Amino acid sequence: MASTPAQIANAEGVAALRAGDAAAAVAAFTRATAADPAAGPLWRNLAHAHRLAEDAEGERTALNQALSLDRLDFAAQLRLAQLHQRLGEETQALMAWNAVQQMAAGLPGMASEVAAEVAAGQNYCDGLRTRLAAAAEAALAADTGRDETEERRVRAFVDQALGRRRVYHNQCAGVFYPFLPEDEYFDRRHFPWLDQLEAATPAIQAELRDLLDAPGDLIRPYVRFEEGTPDNEWSPLDGSLDWSACFLWEYGEPHRAVVERCPQTAAVLDALPLARIPGRAPNAFFSVLRPHSKIPPHTGVTNTRAIIHLALEVPPGCGFRVGNETREWIEGKAFAFDDSIDHEAWNNSDQRRAVLIIDTWNPHLSAREQDAVQRYFAAADQALTGGPR
Repeated sequence: MASTPAQIANAEGVAALRAGDAAAAVAAFTRATAADPAAGPLWRNLAHAHRLAEDAEGERTALNQALSLDRLDFAAQLRLAQLHQRLGEETQALMAWNAVQQMAAGLPGMASEVAAEVAAGQNYCDGLRTRLAAAAEAALAADTGRDETEERRVRAFVDQALGRRRVYHNQCAGVFYPFLPEDEYFDRRHFPWLDQLEAATPAIQAELRDLLDAPGDLIRPYVRFEEGTPDNEWSPLDGSLDWSACFLWEYGEPHRAVVERCPQTAAVLDALPLARIPGRAPNAFFSVLRPHSKIPPHTGVTNTRAIIHLALEVPPGCGFRVGNETREWIEGKAFAFDDSIDHEAWNNSDQRRAVLIIDTWNPHLSAREQDAVQRYFAAADQALTGGPR
């Protein structure tokens, strides 16, 4: 079968490259692309010849032509990123390398020399981002008047722009309420009553310790699978007291035996504006994590609520992550977070960790929206047999 004009010219170009004649290679590959302008590999060959001829603009034109035929041409994307880097076009280089990194993540079995080029690009981008971060942080430091919400959002914006932050989204196993802000931790100003809760810490701590030291079955494993549940990341905690709970309120009902043992804690809870949905909320319990135990990453059932943690016993080596942000509990201090955002906890110490966990309304729901949620569940329970969980 006779070779086409494009194939003949391409072969001449390859021979010229082997002979070290970049100008002849450019001429041959130019003829090849003219004969078959829809062949991306020919444009990549022409770009390579221009590169060896130190003709940056010729290389740029050829690479852009290859990418106009196929935006997912990885080799062309890689060479274009390298060209921007070589020419000192840092903004374009950062964008191009980001595209290369995303494509490379989905390419199995990458040749070692190509992987090395991709890694070199990553190192280059890391240096650019470090410089950008220093400049951005210096510029942002000039404004000291931002409130807590503004500060967290500005920092998240900068981290996202610099590729240092992943954006986590609500994932609800139960009910999702649209259009609420997706934030990992709620700002304290939404919960002025946290001061009241924190002031009761000594009394709550004393009742917890009496409860934990007394015999009985009020403390139970938090994770309890139904029979036949397949093994998963929660299996190590199934039926285990490594993560245990003692409920004062569960699905909107008080546990009388615990409430009677913890009257001061119960009185504090009664005075707080907790979410109250018959058969569903509030929930309030002591959460105990044994030494060298962890709670795997997970999400909760709904974004209509905020979860409050009041730290009661926190040895060094404990941590809590929601989305991108990791915090350490501080005994006697409380914080609120959205548990429909991916979160996890760990206790790497030799002592138990204990917190009081309660749920309340997502502060971004208005009073009428809270009422709508309550009415929805009441109607659903009335319309469907079986009632609430």
